[in-house]
Amino acid sequence: MVSHDRNSSSVALVTGGGTGVGLAIATALAEAGWQVVITGRRGQILDDAAARLASKGLAVTGIVADLADPTAVKNLFADIVSVHGRLDLLVNNAGINAPPLPLEEVDFSDWNAVVASNLTSTFLCTQHAVRLFKTQSPKGGRIINNGSVSATTPRPNSAPYAATKHAITGLTKATSLEGRAHDIACGQIDIGNAASEMTDTISKGVLQADGSIKAEATIDPRNVADAVVYMAGLPLGTNVLTLTVMANAMPFVGRG
Repeated sequence: MVSHDRNSSSVALVTGGGTGVGLAIATALAEAGWQVVITGRRGQILDDAAARLASKGLAVTGIVADLADPTAVKNLFADIVSVHGRLDLLVNNAGINAPPLPLEEVDFSDWNAVVASNLTSTFLCTQHAVRLFKTQSPKGGRIINNGSVSATTPRPNSAPYAATKHAITGLTKATSLEGRAHDIACGQIDIGNAASEMTDTISKGVLQADGSIKAEATIDPRNVADAVVYMAGLPLGTNVLTLTVMANAMPFVGRG
């Protein structure tokens, strides 16, 4: 592992860190020596995850927050500063999907829910992180956004999810551009078929671009987490702008 240019008290925030890929990332960062805060809307899940990791001697705490609520995000970052004094890494991982429907059948409430969870929450957390990175001492920090391979290529019947993940790419680039003068690095990890609750149906059979239903290969979320630890461990003068970690056998590269 590449050593990051902070000390062992470096602080990371992982959104959606109580389950799935987020929990794998939080675990790997804690094992690498980071002080990790996990956040999400479900308090019991956060408490259970933090307790399991703390029982292994890992420095992980949970803070409940609705990340689509500006006030809740403001309070989250205030709590982090109050307890830890600073933040060195934000991993914007939280997100949801909508029921798989043709775009003309997508319910407006489902569209809004996906935009709020996947895009608005990432923007709000990024905004607060950038403000903190600019003013803390030593200044600077890193942001890693969960883009998904849907940031490049959509699945059939996934308009809300694909639209928000394409938007994440734009936010990543804008943040990278604006942050580089302030020792702020922002990159994106595009994940393909990491095994989790969200991807449970993929290994059983999922709609393909040609209309067929096929099972797809998946990967251990730890493979994703190790990549995040690598990105997080770089000095702030170095950035991985985009990185794709995917199941090698998944039908992503090629014609649909």
